[in-house]
This record gives sequence, C-alpha cells and structure tokens, in this order.
Amino acid sequence: MIEIKDLFDLSHTIAAKLFEGKTYPWEVLGGIEAFIRELGPSLDPAVFEQRGQDIWIARDAAVAPTASLTGPLIVDTGAEIRHCAFIRGSAIVGKGAVVGNSTELKNCVLFDGVQVPHYNYIGDSVLGHKAHFGAGSITSNVKGDKTMVVVKVDGQRYETGRKKVGALAGDFAEIGCNAVLNPGTIIGRGGRVYPLCNVRGFVPAGHLLKGDGTCVPQKDT
Repeated sequence: MIEIKDLFDLSHTIAAKLFEGKTYPWEVLGGIEAFIRELGPSLDPAVFEQRGQDIWIARDAAVAPTASLTGPLIVDTGAEIRHCAFIRGSAIVGKGAVVGNSTELKNCVLFDGVQVPHYNYIGDSVLGHKAHFGAGSITSNVKGDKTMVVVKVDGQRYETGRKKVGALAGDFAEIGCNAVLNPGTIIGRGGRVYPLCNVRGFVPAGHLLKGDGTCVPQKDT
C-alpha cells in the first residue's frame, strides 16, 4: 500500500535510479542532492543547459526570469517554472511539470506532469506522475516537537529516521486548495483530498478524504 511500487510508476521520472534498492519512498529523501550532482554532468548537453553550479535546465523548459533557482537542481524537458517560483535546491522537476507563482520547492522529486501551480510549498516530498496540488495546498515537513517523523498506516508504525518528511503523493493524486499534508502523510495512487483538509496518515489508492475526515472509495462519492 505504501511502498514505492504501490505509489509510483518509475518510467515517469528522470530519477528512477534514485529509487532502486529502496522499499519506502521516504528512503530516497536523503539521497536527492548527491543523485542530482551525479546525474547532472551526464545529461545530454544538446538537451540540457548547465546554468550555474549544479543546475541543469532543459533547453525547451520555460523559466521565468523572476524565478529563483538554487542547485542542485534538474528541470526536465517541457517543464514550466513560473513567475517568482522559489527553488531552494535538491529538487528534480519532471517532464512537463508546472511550478507556479510563489511556489517553493526544497529537497523533493516531482515526477513528470506534476502541477504545483499556485502558492504551494513542497518540501522533503515525492509527488508522483501527474499529481496536482490546488492553490495554497502545502506539505508540512517538520513536526511541532521536532521529533523524528513516523508514518502510521492501519495501526502500524514505520520509523523514517528523519526529522523532515513531507508528503509522499502517488501518481494522479489530487490535493484540494489550501489543504495541509502533515509530516509523513501518504496519498495513494489516484487518491483525492477535499479543499481545506488537515491531512494525517494515509489516504488509500482510489479513495477520497472528505472535509469531515471520512475517507471513502471514490466510486461511492
């Protein structure tokens, strides 16, 4: 339910090798920075242009002049980085992905086709193929008491060993406007979250988390 193979189609990311040999998606978070530094120099210079230290941008990507880009960073082909986007480093932006105005990225992998187009914060997170975050929806990546993040699913605890874990959102996840995904939240493939939800724990694949906290199969909504 929460393993990498359950959440993500690795054919839809330039970072597929980052996930090799790992079981749970939070296990990749500590290796994003080094992976980018290793992969970047091997990218085809006819396709990718190096712009500054440890920053590789696809030549056909659209990057607004007002965007702030800090490496290590890879922006794949056809992606769009819009006005005043803030990328703080250790980020991979997939093919055709959209990083919108005032959206902030830090230590994350965005698979191909991801959309975080308006006022989003994505930190220490992995967003699967064509996941979409509505305006103002964010990933909270640090607990209030600063203790290690524990993922909880069906009464079982998974120790991440990390103080910072945001959200792991599977392929085609849909997050409503102004929702908050608390540290260690997992959204299954095709899972949906209503606007304004305060999300903790696990939303199973194909389920909808409603505003009253109930989680139901989408066919029943």
